[in-house]
Amino acid sequence: MVESSMPLTVSFLLKLSSKPGVLSMSQIPVWFDRKFDFSFPAELYPNVCARLRGTPARLQGALGSSARETLVSKPNQKWSAQEHAGHLLDLEPLWLVRLEDYVKGSDQLAVTDLQNRKTDAANYNAQPLKEILAQFRAARNTLLARAEEVDPALFSHSIPHPRLKVPMRLVDHLYFVAEHDDHHLAHIWELVSGRS
Repeated sequence: MVESSMPLTVSFLLKLSSKPGVLSMSQIPVWFDRKFDFSFPAELYPNVCARLRGTPARLQGALGSSARETLVSKPNQKWSAQEHAGHLLDLEPLWLVRLEDYVKGSDQLAVTDLQNRKTDAANYNAQPLKEILAQFRAARNTLLARAEEVDPALFSHSIPHPRLKVPMRLVDHLYFVAEHDDHHLAHIWELVSGRS
């Protein structure tokens, strides 16, 4: 019998996906590989803030109806859906500090731990999801309340980002935060839908 040229089987693809650098079942770009286009007008500041204001509800929607086993499952020993939510909470103080960098006129935006040790050490899978979501909502409200107080003249003020090595306006910083939110929400959707 002659073997036909059949497409790769799912089991073969899954074996390949477990090998580093070979294939990923996820279509979500690697965060540290992302490039950003900050050519939009600073007048979009309110729109970006509206997007940030919606993240707590979208996070609740993504996680709220899933079984606990699904929320804390760690495929390939990567973060669970609940740990992704905890990571969003962990970064809220950084976003606020960076906002204050614009107010103070800092030479560079505050640096962060690129290894995410805080998230790894927090043991979010042992915490009630309700508390993580409530803390995130409160932290995000704090960030947005501060963003609303900022002098509009600062919306287009630029400060270099420490990792990207590009100048970022305040509006760009908030857009970056919104993109980071969406990056982790995409991972959460994959995990709760069983696509990871």
